Amino acid sequence: MNNPVWIIAKKELNSFFDSLTAYILLIAFLGFSGFFTWITGSDIFMRKEADLEVFFSVSKWTLFFFIPAITMKMLAEENKSGTIELLLTKAITARQIILGKFLACFLLIGVALLFTVSYYITVSQIGNIDHGATLCGYLGLLLMSAAYIGIGMFASSITNNQIVAFLLALLIGVFFHFIFDMMSYNSGGFVAQLLSGLSVNRHFESLSQGVLDTKDILFFASLTITGLLLSEVFISKRIK
Repeated sequence: MNNPVWIIAKKELNSFFDSLTAYILLIAFLGFSGFFTWITGSDIFMRKEADLEVFFSVSKWTLFFFIPAITMKMLAEENKSGTIELLLTKAITARQIILGKFLACFLLIGVALLFTVSYYITVSQIGNIDHGATLCGYLGLLLMSAAYIGIGMFASSITNNQIVAFLLALLIGVFFHFIFDMMSYNSGGFVAQLLSGLSVNRHFESLSQGVLDTKDILFFASLTITGLLLSEVFISKRIK
């Protein structure tokens, strides 16, 4: 396939695995999620419930910190080395670059979640698991990851420093992850509804409980698209 988006995505995926980033992410993600899901805390055996609620809760936080670490170099490194200008002088658009890099990050997260299907199979052997709620939970993790990748890409597009990109992505993510939610409790009326509607946590919790609502899907899609469009705007400005 000679689609520029796919070519860029494959290049970035190879880069992840060549630099050990992918292996570190996979081992750390599976280590954290597996430890808290099966061994300690409110694990499955303590709760005596055949579900993946603990896994979804742990993964929500794990991915929140891991995704900025993946996206921080996506565009910041290209900005610093000047290769972004070289790419844009070829028959490749800024949008194709952004989408290719986004796809690579999303596929890496998808691979990490794919490994946890073994959790689902194991729990389904223990008791009567709610298959619909579990699939909604995985959908929620994928949609949330896409949104945080969009935010991370935006943070990486406006700087040539990877650490700055990482911290900025975390800072923006903190607001969507829980600060807007906390602020909504201290507000009233329209403001409370607006802040609550901006909470990633609330939309994710709804999906992880098996409630498939178009409002949640549209929220994550909007956040993802906004992040990618802003990234495209900042990258396009570099050649003007």
